[in-house]
Amino acid sequence: MKKNYLTLVLAFVSSIVFAQSGHLMQGIGAVNMSMGGAATGKAIDISGALQWNPASISEYSGTKIGLDVGMMFSSPTLSSSMPMMDATGQPVIGPDGKPVMLSGSVDSDKGVSPLPSAAIVWGKEDSKHTFGVSIFGVSGFGVDFAEDTNNPGYLDGTGNPNYDPSKPFSPISGPQSAGGFGHIESNYMLLQVGFTWAYQITENFSIGIEPTINYQSLEISPNPLVSPSMTAGYSKSETASAIGYGGQVGIYYDSKSGFTAGVSYKSKQYMADFSFEGKYLDGSDAPKTDFTMNFPAIASFGVGYSTKIFDIAIDYRRVFYSSTEGFDKSGWAMVDNGAGGVMPNGTVEGFGWEDMNIISAGIQLNLIEKLPIRLGYTYNSNPVDEELIMYSVSAPAIIKNAFQFGLGYEFSEHWTVNGLFHYGTSGGKTTGQMLNPMLISPEEVDTPMGPMGGPLGKIPGSEVSVEMTTMLITVGIQYTL
Repeated sequence: MKKNYLTLVLAFVSSIVFAQSGHLMQGIGAVNMSMGGAATGKAIDISGALQWNPASISEYSGTKIGLDVGMMFSSPTLSSSMPMMDATGQPVIGPDGKPVMLSGSVDSDKGVSPLPSAAIVWGKEDSKHTFGVSIFGVSGFGVDFAEDTNNPGYLDGTGNPNYDPSKPFSPISGPQSAGGFGHIESNYMLLQVGFTWAYQITENFSIGIEPTINYQSLEISPNPLVSPSMTAGYSKSETASAIGYGGQVGIYYDSKSGFTAGVSYKSKQYMADFSFEGKYLDGSDAPKTDFTMNFPAIASFGVGYSTKIFDIAIDYRRVFYSSTEGFDKSGWAMVDNGAGGVMPNGTVEGFGWEDMNIISAGIQLNLIEKLPIRLGYTYNSNPVDEELIMYSVSAPAIIKNAFQFGLGYEFSEHWTVNGLFHYGTSGGKTTGQMLNPMLISPEEVDTPMGPMGGPLGKIPGSEVSVEMTTMLITVGIQYTL
């Protein structure tokens, strides 16, 4: 039985959406992203309004259509280290009297991914009713970490004659036959279709509701959600998909003197089970396995202020991962050992993510006629518990700071083109220990090489870390009938 990890990935039709706020996009389209994703209390464009506060589309009359296409560049780096072990499972001691360490890193080679989105809002100028339809890729990411073949030996005790000790070796990326995960690949996306209705109760207050239909797709290799084979390790899953539903409600206030505010709540998106089918490394069929992964509820609060010279928007969001199926549980799954006790079967219970706080802020400068300039910033708390980082090595949801620059140009009263550049960084590494279900013990033990065992099965002297950066270029067109 090998070490295990949990891979999280989301897919958006044929595109991979690399999220920056946990596993959800911090904004939608060129305008909303350039404002840092802030839109709950200030309707700058229809895509941001539809995504973050359905009540705010009451600010628009007539018919507006928005289409955006972005190109995302993501650069996660996976690093790991642990003591070299001999054929008896004991650490190899070097000439300096210290354990010989194996360490290295692997960069993801996922390439460039497209991020499309589409939105439409319509309503009569003298009507209290406004309607909208949106198709957004709201969540997802993926990685492609190559297998590190420069390993010193295999689990059966035989050495690797091609091992070069002068070169680095990342244990977590080693072949499964050497106790690693091998080629780590993941693709996940969630496409959300929303149908929005807003009603203007008074001149200042509006309410809105938005039922949503979701499609998500998930592919994992190797798959830690399926029981591993004692001889062939973990399986590679085929792509699994699921349909789900949810909704959003919002309230929007417009003082008509520049100040605006809003509150919205997007419910948990209840998804059908993923049904995984796949094959082990030896070509044999893996057992069919179901897994539920819902999308978390999100509460948003925002304010805004506008003059002829500028528009400011600030949002605070809370993402409720800790109460969402697929994210709430953590640790190894246990099964009956046939002797009145339990034992780990090598699969994981869930990601064990914590609730997440997001602060989004943006300013739009209207100093040049028909050429608005936008600056945005987004702060994200890290939902990944460092103790559980190994479960999320293929879902590095750790972008801490994101910076955006955007601008638009109004070609006419009907056509506007918008552009965006985004740069995000994890602000350092998220670091924890490597885990092995075979080392599970009632209590964690301190050793000269570090903590060992416990309910997670910590490997003494080991370390695994993930850091990443993202870049995004988006172009959008808005047409007003």
